[in-house]
Amino acid sequence: MLGLFGRYRGTVRRTGLMWVNPLLLRRRVDVRLRHWRSEPMLAADGNGVALRAVTLVVWRVRDTARATLGVEDHETYLRECVEAALARVPVEPLGTVRSSADVAGETLTRLVAADAAPVGLEVFSVRPVRVEYAPEVAAAMHRRRIAALDAAQRASVLTAVVDSVEDTVTRLTMRGLVELDDYERKVLVKDLTVAFCAGRGDTGP
Repeated sequence: MLGLFGRYRGTVRRTGLMWVNPLLLRRRVDVRLRHWRSEPMLAADGNGVALRAVTLVVWRVRDTARATLGVEDHETYLRECVEAALARVPVEPLGTVRSSADVAGETLTRLVAADAAPVGLEVFSVRPVRVEYAPEVAAAMHRRRIAALDAAQRASVLTAVVDSVEDTVTRLTMRGLVELDDYERKVLVKDLTVAFCAGRGDTGP
């Protein structure tokens, strides 16, 4: 990029020897496609829980004049655009809901590309490559996930026991092995439920 007395005078993109007015200020600008992996940045999930997100940004300088004269440092400006987008877009820890991570990446790309375009930067993609809960909430979220798994397991065991009891009582009565009134049926159901639950407790993990 060439400038004279603070004004833009042109951009030289070809290689080889050429004569340039010595009064012109010359500044090299890398216009190749570039990959930038960010440092951990503040983010939040859909419930507002604090996260740390690392993003991979694919970008390049499209307009050297705007990138050089429009902002003090276009790389710093790009990083600030990514930080601002992460503050607006909820993300989820990777490995939990993959489709939501893809949607978050598309939204981040759109927002950062729109913010960076006025200063001559072309952004192709902004993708979260590592998303983790912030240290101050990681332990609490781990306990919450374990509690959810335990609740789901208990519900599954209860459903299996109820199905087994119902199947046993139905077979006994349909085959005429026992004749039960309402009270006796309730007692049998109760006894079978206790027995099946105890049996699962003895053989379960």
